[in-house]
Amino acid sequence: MAKEKDQEFVESVVKEIVSKPDAVKVNRSIDEKGVLLELTVDPEDMGVIIGKEGKTAKSIRTLLRVLGAKNDSRVNLKIVEPEGSSRPAKEEKAEVETEVEEIPAEEEVAPEESDEEPMADLDL
Repeated sequence: MAKEKDQEFVESVVKEIVSKPDAVKVNRSIDEKGVLLELTVDPEDMGVIIGKEGKTAKSIRTLLRVLGAKNDSRVNLKIVEPEGSSRPAKEEKAEVETEVEEIPAEEEVAPEESDEEPMADLDL
């Protein structure tokens, strides 16, 4: 079976950014939702493919949607998590205790009383 453009695109992009390009595999399947590309890489390269905050994976998916739109199809990318891998737990941010200095509230100052009448009360 010949490789489709979307499958070739993902393979070529991913192989350029991973350290073990021979481990890159892209399986293509079609269902009622459109085309599904399942990407499998070496466990050591998972971080590179996903990127900081998922930005690399999101970029690849965006480009795939453009390619799919050009061919009148919907293309989705699923990154297959390798067997036996475990996601590191999110590091809990240490709570920083800060000392808050209380600023005394300003005393309410009564408006100065004067003999002048307010403008709204004047008869013109």
